[in-house]
Amino acid sequence: MKKPASKPARKPARKPATAQPLEKFAFSIREFCEAHSISIAMFYLMQQRGEGPATMQVGTHQRISREAAERWRRQRENPAT
Repeated sequence: MKKPASKPARKPARKPATAQPLEKFAFSIREFCEAHSISIAMFYLMQQRGEGPATMQVGTHQRISREAAERWRRQRENPAT
């Protein structure tokens, strides 16, 4: 009688690599509002008043660059400048 062929030994499972979060270079309007604790309605109201951050068009989407968000925060901290 023949012995059944044994299965090859399994390799030990590798631990998943710890993914580093990607650094964001631009925010969607929703992400910007969440990050700055403001409502989307307030964002658009500030845009109408000329008080919102600069936006850029990427395809059909509006984005706020990290630098524009930083400038906007500085202006909010020092409204006289």
